[in-house]
Amino acid sequence: MERLTGLVRRCVEDYSMIDDGDEIAVGVSGGKDSLTLLCALAKLRTYYPKKFNLRAMTLSMGYESMDFSGVAALCGELDVPYTLLPSKIGQLIFEERKESNPCALCAKMRRGALHAEMQRQGIRKIALAHHYDDAIETFLMNLLYNGRIGCFEPVTYMGRTGITQIRPLLYVGEGTIRNVAARYKLPVVKNACPMDHHSKREDTKKLIRELSRQYPDLRTKIFGAMQRLPVEGWKPETIARRPLPDRKDDE
Repeated sequence: MERLTGLVRRCVEDYSMIDDGDEIAVGVSGGKDSLTLLCALAKLRTYYPKKFNLRAMTLSMGYESMDFSGVAALCGELDVPYTLLPSKIGQLIFEERKESNPCALCAKMRRGALHAEMQRQGIRKIALAHHYDDAIETFLMNLLYNGRIGCFEPVTYMGRTGITQIRPLLYVGEGTIRNVAARYKLPVVKNACPMDHHSKREDTKKLIRELSRQYPDLRTKIFGAMQRLPVEGWKPETIARRPLPDRKDDE
């Protein structure tokens, strides 16, 4: 946990993600990534020189098999207020509209619902659980499928809503997250989405794994290139502080 929180702090400081007095919502899907983010920020909150508050928010997609009681209990242990927002987004997308490419619409609808609740509660910043591997995958997906150089930004200001998105896990690899979730027995909720493990992102994960066998430092080079080019929004305040490879934990 100390190593994880240290990487999160480096990322927060490299991209000026947190200001003194911030009220930060944490988007908690129930997956290992968002639960790890919640724990890391709760730990960081105890000693970070800039004081900030946390609130956890889960948007239920309407799948009856997904039980968030364990997430609520964890939030109680961490002293983080928890909001569970009910929705029927899953039913709308897969049963009523029968979308053939549902992921983009789903993300847009979930973002809209979360932002609406944040505005209701007067919160202007949300922490999302995109990590090191997510960034590399997104960069390659944009290149392979859209023919452009780009990725989501570490800090994104949404002008229409006045909400800022931050991604404090960008220096943390998926292997580290998986290890933390297992070590601390985080209450991971199994994703009931029909598209889970059946998407372009999953195909890109497999491609990166295959290429990494021949080029072991592939991910490190891609991530470093994103910061050095830099891809828009990706230049850290101190380029020399790029994260060390997380490869060992991800093998």
